[in-house]
Amino acid sequence: MLDTVAGTGRTIAPSGHNNDADGDHKIEVVIIETPNLGDRSYVVAVNGVAAAIDPQRDIDRVQDELAARGWELTHVFETHVHNDYVSGGLELANVTGAAYVMPALATVSYPVTTAADGDEFVAGAARWRAVHTPGHTPHHMSYVVSVDGVDRAVFTGGSMLFGSVGRPDLLGPDHTLGLAYDQWHSVRRLGEVVSDDAAVHPTHGFGSFCSATETVGTASTVAEQRATNPAFHLSQDEFVAELLAGLDAFPAYYAHMGPANAAGPGPIDLSLPTLADPAELRRRIDAGEWIVDLRSRRLFAAGHVRGTLSFDGEGNAITYLGWLIPWGTPVTLLGDSVAQVEEMQRDLARIGIDRPAAHALGTPEDWALESSDVVSFRRVGFADLVTARAADPELLVLDLRRDLEWSDGHVVGARHLPLHELLGRTDDVLAWSRSTAEAGLDPTVWAYCGSGFRAAVAASILERAGVPVVHVDQDFDQAARSGAEIVRPTSTSPRLGPTVTA
Repeated sequence: MLDTVAGTGRTIAPSGHNNDADGDHKIEVVIIETPNLGDRSYVVAVNGVAAAIDPQRDIDRVQDELAARGWELTHVFETHVHNDYVSGGLELANVTGAAYVMPALATVSYPVTTAADGDEFVAGAARWRAVHTPGHTPHHMSYVVSVDGVDRAVFTGGSMLFGSVGRPDLLGPDHTLGLAYDQWHSVRRLGEVVSDDAAVHPTHGFGSFCSATETVGTASTVAEQRATNPAFHLSQDEFVAELLAGLDAFPAYYAHMGPANAAGPGPIDLSLPTLADPAELRRRIDAGEWIVDLRSRRLFAAGHVRGTLSFDGEGNAITYLGWLIPWGTPVTLLGDSVAQVEEMQRDLARIGIDRPAAHALGTPEDWALESSDVVSFRRVGFADLVTARAADPELLVLDLRRDLEWSDGHVVGARHLPLHELLGRTDDVLAWSRSTAEAGLDPTVWAYCGSGFRAAVAASILERAGVPVVHVDQDFDQAARSGAEIVRPTSTSPRLGPTVTA
């Protein structure tokens, strides 16, 4: 249950700093979006004296905002030891001289300024009040900024989100139930101790897997959350039951983020890695390294280098690459522009893959050692799948979506294999395909997901393993409209092997 850190009630001001006690105080909040990870960082200033909240690894974005506005950074606040990205907070504090403020119960291996419940930090005319809000983690802290004695905003990290809360299961099953109850208490406490008009600024909830359920909207206040957030309208048992029922799988790379943040992340190098020629690319592919093609999945299907993997840079490439890759595997990036490679390199650094092994620019014809190395596969819509199944009811169809998506309805006859389990099951899919061929039937596997992005990743992985594939590249909500029969899973729903969810 809620275990509020006993605070000292201390007020901490930077030594020798002008607290700007008089005058017209204007608060400014800059939102720094990281959409591929579904997170927000913030830079908040009153009369030019600023604080940063939950900064991402690439701190140049914060530095650019400070420089453009002529703001002085005095504090960096972390709401928690993050599980979904590597923080830039320590490095930002080091290069600016700002105080690095961490929750008092967080365990890290470097010196910080600790924040316990009730502690206040003075940054110019702003006063930052720490409120212990366990639930996403046991040590989680929210920060309320007030000006002239009025609460103006609360930075809630992974506690109160827009219509939801941060998920309570990232630390393992032994902690999940207790943290779920803590979330209910923490959200309600924020509603009690923070003024109704204060703006709510969460870190998670914009597509992040750290959100327990889907969030609603991009801006809110405490009063609006009191009216809409389930934590205010359900009993604690009802809230916890709904919260736990809505949890699904989260990215495997999360296991590496907490330890990296606790150890103390250092600076990153975003200069381009070495340029690889076709011979080098082939050597790396044959060695089992990941050669990642960032071009659109449409272009990849039409032609790509044999053994490369499709992670469409316009989709959520970083989340799924980080989720799937065996940790420590060298990554080489292929793109049709420098900007495409640089963007992915920045995303990789945000999850602790600091330097790609190499990169190459151009087209598959530029990257292939031999012309026969450029291969392709079919890319179709659900109407084509319906036609193919009508001609062959035994068609091999694979649904790559997560459990909750599958449970909400799937194409009749499809087998379920969530994308995040695919690397461990490629031999099963290959065996399924080969046994079908031995029976005199078509061994081609048709892969679909929710939008086409995950199916493209799966198709490239399966093709690399020797499975003939067709990529169904269309939103799943078009399946029924295309004539596909949609069913919900039952005890007799088809499976691919014993560990695939029915």
